[in-house]
Amino acid sequence: MKIQESAENYLEAILILKQNKGSVRSIDIAHYLNFSKPSVSIAMKNLRNSELITVDSDGFISLTDAGHEIAETIFERHTVLSNMLINLGVPADIAAEDACRMEHVISPESFRAIKDHLNSQAHIDALSSQDK
Repeated sequence: MKIQESAENYLEAILILKQNKGSVRSIDIAHYLNFSKPSVSIAMKNLRNSELITVDSDGFISLTDAGHEIAETIFERHTVLSNMLINLGVPADIAAEDACRMEHVISPESFRAIKDHLNSQAHIDALSSQDK
């Protein structure tokens, strides 16, 4: 399922907030992303209509299976790309900003190649540290 970058950002935010706080409401998302409450409300309605989230009667937001899958993908991309840039010497704040842009446009094939390269490099580094 291909969705807009903004929807991916909202889903990722819900995932992160859920991991950190245990429960998520629209106000939490507004504060986390520094967006207005009306903007978040519209986005939540769109995500609900796309069946990517559910909202219970108390206003608590949960990711559906499809929403969770998208959020996990974006979060993994952000983490891997951000860490890669930091390891290349990019300051953490710039790496996080750049990773946020890159995570939405990189193809699955290119991302997989980057992950494979980083994993093989980590394996090589581990082996060489054992030799010392």
